[in-house]
Amino acid sequence: MGKRLALAFALLATPAAAQDTPPDLSGFWGPVFDLGDPAPDMLARLPEGTVLVEDTGVAEFPRGEYGGLEPTDEALARAEEWNPEDEMTLDRVCLPPSIVYALQGPFPFEVHQTPELIVIRYEYFDQVRLVFMDDREAGEDYPLSKMGFSTGHWEGDELVIETSHIAPSTITNNGLDHSENLRMVERYRIDPEDGRLVATQWFSDPVMLENNGVRWIEWERHEGQHIYPYECDPSFAQEYAAE
Repeated sequence: MGKRLALAFALLATPAAAQDTPPDLSGFWGPVFDLGDPAPDMLARLPEGTVLVEDTGVAEFPRGEYGGLEPTDEALARAEEWNPEDEMTLDRVCLPPSIVYALQGPFPFEVHQTPELIVIRYEYFDQVRLVFMDDREAGEDYPLSKMGFSTGHWEGDELVIETSHIAPSTITNNGLDHSENLRMVERYRIDPEDGRLVATQWFSDPVMLENNGVRWIEWERHEGQHIYPYECDPSFAQEYAAE
């Protein structure tokens, strides 16, 4: 995978063909676990110094492994002190992660698309995300949240979402956290061959990371399905402690 990423950086980015009407991403999208190869032209648009983080789906890195991400001294010190049992307490077990980690997880989502606003309902922790499709900006007092502040625009057949104001949370679920300074850029498009929704999730955080990361994620559209309530029960923490 590292060779493919290096090759992609050497390619010239090819702009997507312009079109009058953007593709309709509305509907229910379920995660794909048999990922295909990342699209070279999408990887080629990423900044230099970006590594492909391969933890999409159910895979999780062991303690001390960060998929090529290079933590700063501050981030590494915090990661080394991290204890997974601290997360399995009554007051923390139902705390949702930020969109940085939640996006790649093995859960579906629904898209409700309009020209002015795209609403994404995630099954994971019942989170809802608003993507503003206009030129608005977050004010100085805009609050931090786990979903952050997202604006979107179309580049041909690709939806580009830029997100800031994300509350500090986990990146890889093994002690490597991001700060409120993290910025994330996603690119979504429908693969014309198999109809899958594919995306790159790029992120940068100079406080916690020496380099940048990107994930390659895929989903399949399922007609007639809907999001189920997540309904996290904190009593699970007591069962965990009893084991």
